[in-house]
Amino acid sequence: MLIAQITDTHIKLPGKLAYRKVDTAAMLEVCVQHLQTLKQQPDLILLTGDLVDLGRPEEYDHLKSILAPLKQRIIAIPGNHDERDAMRDAFATGGYLPKERGSFLQFAVNDDYPLRLIGLDTLIPGQGGGELCAERLSWLEDALRQRPDQPTLVMMHHPPFITGIGHMDKIGLKGATEFERIVAQHPQIRLILCGHLHRVIRADVGGRTALTCPSPAHQVALDIDPDAPSRFTMEPPGYMLHWWNDGRLITHTVAIGDHDGPHPFHGPDGKLID
Repeated sequence: MLIAQITDTHIKLPGKLAYRKVDTAAMLEVCVQHLQTLKQQPDLILLTGDLVDLGRPEEYDHLKSILAPLKQRIIAIPGNHDERDAMRDAFATGGYLPKERGSFLQFAVNDDYPLRLIGLDTLIPGQGGGELCAERLSWLEDALRQRPDQPTLVMMHHPPFITGIGHMDKIGLKGATEFERIVAQHPQIRLILCGHLHRVIRADVGGRTALTCPSPAHQVALDIDPDAPSRFTMEPPGYMLHWWNDGRLITHTVAIGDHDGPHPFHGPDGKLID
């Protein structure tokens, strides 16, 4: 099974730039085109939050129009820039989001996949930081107890660890300590996928690997300082591919764009090119 992860798309109304600088819609269009050219096509696409920039229904309409060429199933969780009910309406046909207005957008997708997919809602309306409160953590614990023997992938927007990038850690995750306690008790969790940081960061959480994913648009500036200013860069955009093979998850980070190559290592004679 091959899973594509796209995060932090920050789609605005048509014609609007993020931070008056980033054409997030155009960059997501390039990402979609890049995904379609992959020799091995993903079976599933995961969106790990900050799908739009201001949580407007019209932004979700714009997002869906950009994603429309993708034929794979799309499963999404909210980030701090999202609005629960507008997102619930936008992805209602997916069949996995809770229908009750105002409820947390948490779910477990079992279906016929070799991996169980658990989506968590870390959104605090109107705030940049995230939270896994007692209610959300209790739901997670119950969900994990239901299928203790099924390999599980957990999705959440805010990473459950300190990254070192000060301004992002200040809008990090409340409840991370209790989340780690729960994770440590459930070895069926094979990977924790996160967004929010707009770059690749790996950490150990409760004995499991947690990863943040690059954005197909702008990236958070790398500055491992508790007083790091809030800044972004136009580093190469990207997404991730998670390959479930023979009971193991292997992750590849994909750089979006046209790059020179591929070129052969060996000549016609089979020898390394000198």
